[in-house]
Amino acid sequence: MTSPRLSGVVMTHPKRREAAEKLALTAPPGALRVVMDPDPTGTPSVLRTALAAWSSIEEGATHQLVIQDDMMLSENFFERVRLAIKAMPDAALALFALWDSRNGAAVRWGAMTGARWVGAVNEYFPCVAIVLPRPIAEGFVTYGRARLGAWPDDILMYRYLREHDVPRYVSVPNLAEHEDRGSISGNAFRGPRRSVCFLPSDPVGDEGSRLTGLDMVPFFKNGVAQCAVRIVGPGPRRWLHLECETYLEGRGVPSALLQQAGGYGSDPDSRGTWLTAFAMGLHGSARLADLTGASGYEPDPIVLAESLATIGPGGISHTSSEDRIAERRDALAEAATQGLAAGREKAEEIARRRTRGRPAPTGAPKKGLGPKSVDAPGIRTSPQPMETRSRPEATPRVKALGVVGSATPVGEHILRGLADRGHPVVAVEPAEDHSPFDAVIDLRGLRDTEATATIRIGAAPDGTAPPISYTLRAGDLYGPGCSRHTLIGQLVWDALRSQSLLVEGPADPLHPLYVSDLADALSHALRTPPAQNVVTLAGPAVTVAELARTVHRAVRPMPIEEAPRSATHTVDRNRALLTDGAPLPGWVPRTELARGLHGFAQWLAYEGVALMPD
Repeated sequence: MTSPRLSGVVMTHPKRREAAEKLALTAPPGALRVVMDPDPTGTPSVLRTALAAWSSIEEGATHQLVIQDDMMLSENFFERVRLAIKAMPDAALALFALWDSRNGAAVRWGAMTGARWVGAVNEYFPCVAIVLPRPIAEGFVTYGRARLGAWPDDILMYRYLREHDVPRYVSVPNLAEHEDRGSISGNAFRGPRRSVCFLPSDPVGDEGSRLTGLDMVPFFKNGVAQCAVRIVGPGPRRWLHLECETYLEGRGVPSALLQQAGGYGSDPDSRGTWLTAFAMGLHGSARLADLTGASGYEPDPIVLAESLATIGPGGISHTSSEDRIAERRDALAEAATQGLAAGREKAEEIARRRTRGRPAPTGAPKKGLGPKSVDAPGIRTSPQPMETRSRPEATPRVKALGVVGSATPVGEHILRGLADRGHPVVAVEPAEDHSPFDAVIDLRGLRDTEATATIRIGAAPDGTAPPISYTLRAGDLYGPGCSRHTLIGQLVWDALRSQSLLVEGPADPLHPLYVSDLADALSHALRTPPAQNVVTLAGPAVTVAELARTVHRAVRPMPIEEAPRSATHTVDRNRALLTDGAPLPGWVPRTELARGLHGFAQWLAYEGVALMPD
């Protein structure tokens, strides 16, 4: 086997050449060379410069290291990197992850177990400090040159590594920190961008200690405590995009406890931090021990403390200055520490109840209803009783719920959403016998051109209530699982790819409805059946121009251009579907448009891109 040999470069633009040369001088002699943007007067493009950097690997080198010019390296950076490529010669290694990212959340799991490297999850692969084996680097150059002007380099890297089954790891703690000198590539709108866990003098450790197989990662981003949950079962690996609060209620955590958030409920920043850390404590206690590499290592309390301390700052970074984050850091770190402890305590309480043989609470998936019952954290091939959200039984005759049409990305999200809301759901085929179910939801009407779901509730066994059917009009459905081939989807897709936002018919109305709001409406209709058989779920109308401005603000600030109405413009399609039903009594959508568009963008970039390629 060839001994690993590292080649390294700092990629930069002429405007920042001095910073790049200064960074190169911090490395051992000859370890880092400076590579310039080959077209510095052209449209700013990180990918263009990155391809030049990957092409510059030295003769005889087995691995290429590429670092952006605004990074700071740890004291043992090169020693750790050389040990890592010896331990993992075929892997892509990210040496940095953002504090509000999914891969940053994976680093926190690594910190909890004492691992030095953690398997990357469903997200862009961080490229600000990265090592690739030579064949992978050369292959990415060819791949990227065919896609210039499309996706950012980190999303293209994620796609390339995923398509070629390249192992991907992130360092714990990170080996580099971002110094935030501004962004030539247009990322400054995201706010301060810091490492999830950077310790300048972190000692060299066992670089072969790895944590892999993560199936849930909680993170605090854009002011929202979120979690990505891997679907467990056959087929390609894919993830659900959920909010921590709904996920936790689905695991049996009382709503009141989550609202109070350990006394932090009145402060959104602290509450989001606490919820994220609570999810870590609840989930990690039960599941991390079963993962590859999770045992045999002692967590470093300093690494764990630093990784927890960045949850809150990362979650508020999109609206906060460096000074504001510094003011709040200690208080948010305390909220994270308290949340982790509370989550661990809740996990122990649940384990004690199960040990005593406590029966599964009402709402847990029933056994014997079929092979596709829902379990936490993902969708599994066999049902398992779990702690579930406790809700008033407004419709006691719905004890078993079948869902038709859930074998789609949006259907998977709604199926999980119903389970997390306490419904004993089972995915069923249209031709299956539905008689074992008290109610059946049909999601096959959720299409690009219209969004309609139906609920059929069977007759009460004692004859006191007849069967009844409901039709729910969802308006312009968007969010995780939805297609990019809708007007909302296309605007979000274009913003992700740094394209101008073309607006046809700027005054035309849209009625956006987020996917999780649809799941909530279905749950509400099951528990409190409306008097009307046809109901409308869409919220207040927004114009196409208003939508484009919100995409500009929530996804990426791209220019908005008005375009002539084309033959494929379909905003006025099926508007009758929104006017032939009454509002669902006692229910309103709760997802603010900007928040929903950001969630939709994340799903399209990390999951949808594999299902709906360019």
